[in-house]
Amino acid sequence: MKKHTILIAGASGVVGAAALEHFASLPDWEVIALSRRPVALPEGARHISVDLTDLAACHQAAINLSHVTHVLFAALYELPELVAGWRDPRQMAVNEAMLRNLLDALEPQAKGLRHLTFMQGTKAYGGHVEPAPVPAKERWPRHAHQNFYWLQEDLMRARQKQAAWTFTILRPQIVFGYAVSSPMNIVAAIGAYAAVLREQGQPLHFPGGGRYINGASDSRMIAQAAEFAATHEIAANETYNVVNGDALVWPDIWGSIAARFGMETGEHVPLCMTEMMPACEDVWQVIVKKNQLKSLTLEQLVASSWQFTDRALGYGADHPADSVLSPIKLRQHGFNTCYDTEDALHDWLELMQKNRLLPR
Repeated sequence: MKKHTILIAGASGVVGAAALEHFASLPDWEVIALSRRPVALPEGARHISVDLTDLAACHQAAINLSHVTHVLFAALYELPELVAGWRDPRQMAVNEAMLRNLLDALEPQAKGLRHLTFMQGTKAYGGHVEPAPVPAKERWPRHAHQNFYWLQEDLMRARQKQAAWTFTILRPQIVFGYAVSSPMNIVAAIGAYAAVLREQGQPLHFPGGGRYINGASDSRMIAQAAEFAATHEIAANETYNVVNGDALVWPDIWGSIAARFGMETGEHVPLCMTEMMPACEDVWQVIVKKNQLKSLTLEQLVASSWQFTDRALGYGADHPADSVLSPIKLRQHGFNTCYDTEDALHDWLELMQKNRLLPR
């Protein structure tokens, strides 16, 4: 019998997929994936299909979850207008309701529940409202803006006072990982953009804005940090930035991306992917047939990640504000894993190529 049972909510997303693989590789963990859509399951894991906005469905599913000891809540609702949705009360209300519904259903059943990990991100520092000081630190007071992070955190803190479980908040930056139809998968967007330009006989132009310093978080590291949070007392009721540990300046690694696709590095040619890339569906279908890729449309592969990628690459800004999260607190508490950001990006591009989602 396994020592722990983890429920991974949002298992079809970038973070959830990496967490599935990681926890399934550990001998003492039983892994349950929860999502609306089917997911590729590693050996030993099982899946439950639940819409977290449906409280009755959550209660029905929880009947079979009485042995859950840990939860990783990586579920996320985004509006079609991704960036605008970050400040939309509807988006905030749905994300709060999803967490509340799961807790309402799970707590009465899972009497042995010991720990919950849930995700925030750089919006906690208000970077989408105004430039944040560098580096951003967890000890700062909340940035004064409306955000579903605060709604979920307040809910967790209120529930935790009467509970036997603890929680941990993880704050990654730009997440590199593997997912299809994710609203924030920059790996898929950059790979598809490169493939389209190559098919059109162009070099790999950089489509973003001015140079700025930011960072990224490999989803494998986030999964490992979730394990650390779940198994170390020091992490109880703490908040951690979870970042690779180096810096990311997109134009400086652009040449290596071009080389992966056998392309020349192009010029700085600003391009709004959100507006322009959906019109490349015919070109993409030629790429799919020519390279025997899985039969997905651009929309099915990338979804609203075009919007996220425009923002991450600084499109439309001559001087984007630097966005740097300090990894020091998590390291001081004993978690020392780090990733080379450029290598991590290529790891995930390679996996998408291997699985015939992107051409070689």
